[in-house]
Amino acid sequence: MNINLSNFNMKSLVKEAGSTISRVVQLTEEKLGTTERTEYDIHFQNLAERADVTKSWTEKIVRDAESVLIPNPQNRVEDYIFEKIEKSKPKRLSNLEHLALDMIEAGGDFGQDMPYGQALIKVGQAEQKLGQCEHDFIATSGICFTQPLRKFLEGEMKTISKERGLLETKRLDLDACKNRVKKARSMLGQQSAERDLRVAQAEFDRQSEITKLLLDGISTSQASHLRHLHAFIQTQVRYYKQCGDVMDQLQRELANLGGPTPYTPIDLLEAAKSSAAGGMGGGARNPGNNSQQKANQSMQLNVATDQMQRARVLCSYDAKDHTELNLSANEVIFVTECSPVNEDYMYGKQGLMKGLVPRAFVEMLDEEQKVDF
Repeated sequence: MNINLSNFNMKSLVKEAGSTISRVVQLTEEKLGTTERTEYDIHFQNLAERADVTKSWTEKIVRDAESVLIPNPQNRVEDYIFEKIEKSKPKRLSNLEHLALDMIEAGGDFGQDMPYGQALIKVGQAEQKLGQCEHDFIATSGICFTQPLRKFLEGEMKTISKERGLLETKRLDLDACKNRVKKARSMLGQQSAERDLRVAQAEFDRQSEITKLLLDGISTSQASHLRHLHAFIQTQVRYYKQCGDVMDQLQRELANLGGPTPYTPIDLLEAAKSSAAGGMGGGARNPGNNSQQKANQSMQLNVATDQMQRARVLCSYDAKDHTELNLSANEVIFVTECSPVNEDYMYGKQGLMKGLVPRAFVEMLDEEQKVDF
């Protein structure tokens, strides 16, 4: 083994070893409470505490956001490795896309001319679009939110931690010099210790200012993080809007298929209004008869359920949509008039179920006697 002695500085090595031992002794005495230590000023302590809180919460937010975007931890680790080696991430099918492929294949096997087969294919195609929307959302969210926050942790926060560690080293050197000044017994030793103290104090002050500047920069970083958060929310809003558009289109396509059991689209806006107004659904609408459906919704929301009469069902009846009740022959239910009165329907209560019942399918049992609820 060849050793280049010309580059080997024994004095530097001894000095560094002596400094390390001095720091260890100083730290040990501080732990034991046998010596004094230089305390940081209140402003610095507040900045340091804010930095620690920022680091802790940013790490948690990044982890949680990545868990939402990529629930599979194995995939997250794989993506992280590919990112570090600067290679493109593998293209994976999402659960939605797997479901879409199976639905489309099943629809083809069941028959594209059959109602169920047609519906499966339509739904599968919509799920594929949702899967693509999800891919775009994950990619955009990573670029605009998680990656900048992770870059902050791996860049700025690591630099701050490094400088704080160096400042703590300078503080230990400063306090060790103070102790040597106190313990100096000779005039020569006193002068040497005071000279070392002045140097240590200057280095400590310089490092303290550098660290303070870095800690002050966290305010600017948080302003940047706020912009990234806004971008993430905008991405999320666009994602859910795209998903809503896909589902609206799917509802129209399913309704147009018709068949023995036609699909009744749900108007989420109307459903929300209905829920807020009366605590009941009634948000469905029939594309072939929108005005009649809206009238039915209005009747369902404005009936008076505190006074109802008993009625017997004359024959069985299958509800056409979720606003109506399924009826069995000879069962007894409670009914009342809709408001405004409808010539074809009454409002019925069947156990815990409520909805519209055809007037022609029921016979009033006690028109005079009212039942209070």
